[in-house]
Amino acid sequence: MKNKPSLAIHSLPALGWSDFYEEQLAADEANLARLRIATVHRSRMTAESIFGPVKLKLAPRMNTADFAVGDWILAEPDTNLLVRRLDRQSLLERQTMGGRTPQLIAANLDTLFIVTSCNDDFNPARLERYLALANEADTRPVIVLTKADQVEDASPYQQQAAALQRDLEVVTLNAKTQSAVTTLAPWCGEGQTVALVGSSGVGKSTLLNTLAAKPQEEAQLTGGIREGDAKGRHTTTSRSLHAIATGGWVIDTPGMRTLHVSDVAAGLDVLFAEITELAPQCQFRDCTHLHEPGCKVQEAIKAGTLDADRLDRWRKLSNENRENTPTLTGARGNKRPEKSGKRR
Repeated sequence: MKNKPSLAIHSLPALGWSDFYEEQLAADEANLARLRIATVHRSRMTAESIFGPVKLKLAPRMNTADFAVGDWILAEPDTNLLVRRLDRQSLLERQTMGGRTPQLIAANLDTLFIVTSCNDDFNPARLERYLALANEADTRPVIVLTKADQVEDASPYQQQAAALQRDLEVVTLNAKTQSAVTTLAPWCGEGQTVALVGSSGVGKSTLLNTLAAKPQEEAQLTGGIREGDAKGRHTTTSRSLHAIATGGWVIDTPGMRTLHVSDVAAGLDVLFAEITELAPQCQFRDCTHLHEPGCKVQEAIKAGTLDADRLDRWRKLSNENRENTPTLTGARGNKRPEKSGKRR
């Protein structure tokens, strides 16, 4: 890819730059270029600059897996040689089956759009996994219900989604129409960064094309779903940063069929606040909320103020998180990560 200037020159704040990153610069780094990672591949990366897209030059033995789309980096202005990555304000990552280290999904997000559709793809348990990751990443989650035009009444989907977490924002839209841009505008203003996550076939690529106002020749490929089970095909195969027509930036991600939780204890506490706030009131400190006397959680279920299915999902995610989260073992000063249980 050739380095060609964009027709519209962006300012650093329009790219998402803020005092958080400026304060990280050393005195001798004032002349280095501030760039934002746009794509990450096995052996190459590209970035956005105030003059448009550039192809980065990587130093020997530099591992692209250490970088995420949305990262801010410093580079030599003449050669685009990557010098170093700046600290992240937020990081969305996930644990993969058999992986030793988490997979980086997107960095420096303001908002995470968790996209699902008003059909058989809608799955509260899977949405809770995304919410736990968003909470742990310290980014604002918004549930985006697509294909609302294909059902008689989308309100049952909206009500179920809103019940998954306190003060959770949920919107319904048709990803193909311009009204979707208006609906999502509060999170897509100049300098703001959002990411799209969700299963294949829910309309992420369609929504990206609408938000970015991409012409036909530049549009992301979109794929339909199987009518039998509403499952989609992967049309996005890598993560990438795109300009939004309203001035913000959107990171597109491939669909995720499996999503394991690991090291998201704080995120689960936010997600299941109605349970974690009751737990300290139980008679026993190590209450499992199954059959112990004086269990406030079980009392809430009997009173109808807490859903039993919700408790079951909390227990499943908490156990999975405990098993998958590395613990430090060994002598002081020589600790190493070790899994506390087998990965499911």
